[in-house]
Amino acid sequence: MTAPSESAPAARPSPARSSTPARHAASDAERPLIEDIRLLGRLLGDVIREQEGDDTFDLVEQIRRLSVAFHRHADQAANAALKRRLKSLSSEQAVRVIRAFTYFSHLANLAEDRHHIRRRAVYERAGRWQEGSLEHALRRLHGHGIDAQTIARTLEHAYISPVLTAHPTEVQRKSILDAERSIARLLAERDEIRARSAAQGLSRDALLPKELARNEAALRARIVQLWQTRLLRFSKLTVADEIENALSYYETTFLREIPRLYADLEDALGQSSVAAFLRMGQWIGGDRDGNPNVTAETLAYALSRQSDLALRHYLTEVHHLGAELSMSTRLVAVTPEMQALADQSPDRNPHRADEPYRRALTGVYARLAATLKALSGGEAARHAVAPQNPYPDAAQFLAELRVIETSLRAHHGEALIPQRLRGLIRAVEVFGFHLATIDLRQSSDQHEAVVAELLRVARVAPNYEVLDERARQELLQRLLSDARVLRVPDADYSERTRSELAVFETARRMLDRYGAAAIRHYIISHTETVSDLLEVLLLQKEVGLMRGTLDGEGSARLIVVPLFETIADLRHAADILRDFYAIPGVLDLIERSGGEQDVMLGYSDSNKDGGIFTSNWELYRAEIALVEFFDELHRSGRPVRLRMFHGRGGTVGRGGGPSYEAILAQPPGTVRGQIRLTEQGEVINSKYANPEIGRRNLETLVAATLEASLLQPTRAATPAFLQAAAQLSESSMQAYRDLVYETPGFERFFFNATPIREIAELNIGSRPASRRASQRIEDLRAIPWSFSWGQCRLTLPGWYGFGSAVAQFLDRPSAPERERALALLQKMYRQWPFFRTLLSNMDMVLAKSDLGLASRYAELLPDARLRRRIFTAIETEWRRTIDALERITGATERLSGNAALARSIRNRFPYIDPLHHLQVELVRRYRSGADDERVRRGIHISINGIAAGLRNTG
Repeated sequence: MTAPSESAPAARPSPARSSTPARHAASDAERPLIEDIRLLGRLLGDVIREQEGDDTFDLVEQIRRLSVAFHRHADQAANAALKRRLKSLSSEQAVRVIRAFTYFSHLANLAEDRHHIRRRAVYERAGRWQEGSLEHALRRLHGHGIDAQTIARTLEHAYISPVLTAHPTEVQRKSILDAERSIARLLAERDEIRARSAAQGLSRDALLPKELARNEAALRARIVQLWQTRLLRFSKLTVADEIENALSYYETTFLREIPRLYADLEDALGQSSVAAFLRMGQWIGGDRDGNPNVTAETLAYALSRQSDLALRHYLTEVHHLGAELSMSTRLVAVTPEMQALADQSPDRNPHRADEPYRRALTGVYARLAATLKALSGGEAARHAVAPQNPYPDAAQFLAELRVIETSLRAHHGEALIPQRLRGLIRAVEVFGFHLATIDLRQSSDQHEAVVAELLRVARVAPNYEVLDERARQELLQRLLSDARVLRVPDADYSERTRSELAVFETARRMLDRYGAAAIRHYIISHTETVSDLLEVLLLQKEVGLMRGTLDGEGSARLIVVPLFETIADLRHAADILRDFYAIPGVLDLIERSGGEQDVMLGYSDSNKDGGIFTSNWELYRAEIALVEFFDELHRSGRPVRLRMFHGRGGTVGRGGGPSYEAILAQPPGTVRGQIRLTEQGEVINSKYANPEIGRRNLETLVAATLEASLLQPTRAATPAFLQAAAQLSESSMQAYRDLVYETPGFERFFFNATPIREIAELNIGSRPASRRASQRIEDLRAIPWSFSWGQCRLTLPGWYGFGSAVAQFLDRPSAPERERALALLQKMYRQWPFFRTLLSNMDMVLAKSDLGLASRYAELLPDARLRRRIFTAIETEWRRTIDALERITGATERLSGNAALARSIRNRFPYIDPLHHLQVELVRRYRSGADDERVRRGIHISINGIAAGLRNTG
């Protein structure tokens, strides 16, 4: 394939079809990126020509040229020629072309990631620390008089946790990920070759030829591997597959990069050790909401596999540590504790008689091997001595590592600690024997059904479902104060009740097996009432997860976490928590259980319910109300720690966008060192597949949390700001709901003008795309809803309604009043991080939208009148929103403040567009009855390529 030219000028696209930033000549800083993209494009083209022949290569180039002409110049002749050419393709030809552009999207991502790392290194060498880096955050903190000891004390009470989730937009196969990681490493090696060449005084064009040739040959081999590896799964993804996919990120990134991040922070603060505040979370294996494939068995399997991975990592590190710590007591002394640890070891090899560290580590390895066998059934790779004496918990393993560390420090061996031991100790502190905390999640209606059956069979309440909320609370409170359980021995309970109770029972066993950090949170989807929370406490009590009683000395092992998702739920969030804590005994129980309360906020469903602005506004208001309530508790002497759990998706329409800005834009007092947030779908790959990029993203979470907690950059919004936001929200939600829920035929438009039906059929997740077998928007899951709009490039969930809201806000009787209203919005943009971040995210989404491409998808709707009516309404709102952003921000081009993303769009979008054109053509054939396996495969590969190209908007 031909890669982009860095100098070819292009006319600015017409705003009617795209708001993509204007194309500019590449700078010297951008040149390495262009070179990498050209190299990868050339190698891919060579592989296509070699594997598929000149005809396929020429066809790819022809489609690329026509697509680029249409994209850059709105060339209608090119558009017509492109349509004719695509219609003439056989299914086999279409699949080959789609594969070519899909792989180019993947390769361009790798090149961009490499360039991001490259530019960061350049900035750091120049002493220019980027926002989101630890260095930048610490300099800001020090500049405000906050010293290292204060930061370290803050971290003692902090809890920061990215939580990996599996969702129906994850389209990457592990085989593809592994090959791409190899390519990423080879691109990094290429930079090293460039650096050595420069050190030897060679010009840029005279790189070390033999090393370069070897590198290029290896890149070509990996691209051949990609071309000959299928992108798609033949069978539907299972929960076990999702677990294995997630574990691959621990192997490549988290297990090594999180300890390095801690080490960087300790070095920067001048502290020997900081508290373990950064932990990983996981939903895969425990998230049952709408996924019947997640059971007690998958929960046990997930924890077993997690434990296996963690222990194997420790075994490898201990093995290498044993090779490195070869010190002899003939030359250096050890502490008595160290000598005792060596003497306890079963290692009796005379060759190591004077090597206490090695003997001790042989014993440690044997204990770890026995622990591996006990917890996961796995066998260690090496056996210097037989596995024996398993550790009862990770704390004992950590204690023995501390003995080794203390001895090294006491006897001039401190230089050896940072090489491996420091990272291993930190890994054990963070990952324990469980690797990541698995959350349990289920919908409130499922808990209600289980409790109702338990009560009916026990003859306590024959019709629990018909009780009003007050009666339910009184009954549940009475049951929680009764030491007896409800289950009747040998009763014939329904499959649902048996399955749900089995999860609770398994959770209790897993906590006993893997430790208290293995499972901490029980999330209740669709929390609407206090009884939703009490039901989960009752189910914990039923299996022994809650000890004691509500009116006695009761405590619960799992934090009951309400998830507020819809607009209505968010508006009632604080009231529900206030009423819950008002129940006698609840606050005492929470304090005895650790004094922590997580509250999860759903970005996806609230957006689907009320649109982008209203969703964000109601989330903001809910957070403020929750903080006020927990501050009241604190002032009354009952300091329960509130932790917000942000259910952010990958796309802006589901709460996505830059994490740094999002955290700093949180309402005042809502962070305080405590934050959890979900990482979903293909965003996990873009953030964490590359170890260096992964560390950067983790660092950003830490930096933003420290700044938000200690600098409190977000002051309380003025009454005028709040009043204006409320008005905008009301108008925005009305405009959004008028289109989505009140416009006749909108459902038909959506299901025809987006590839939602094809997405639902793709084997990309273990969870169904819809909650019920219907075509109602209300029943559709928010994730495929947003994903589908991204695929057709309307990206509607990320902006719709805001333009109408601003137009209505500025609709004043006189010109001076209109000017004052606009001035207020401009002031909000300058001074209010919440408003500025929201508009920045809309700007990003609109930059990735394209009405020209979206109109091609709309043509899939046979009803021309309906198509014109709805598409015209969407286009009108799109123009209003563009105009609103320009008037408020003063920027006439999208992404004027985000040069990196603007560069990304310039480089990649002309190569994504062919995938859209081909997808539309194949969807047209498929829906016309061409039930050809190649047609289906082509559609599904195009979905993969578009998602890869759009990244956090796809």
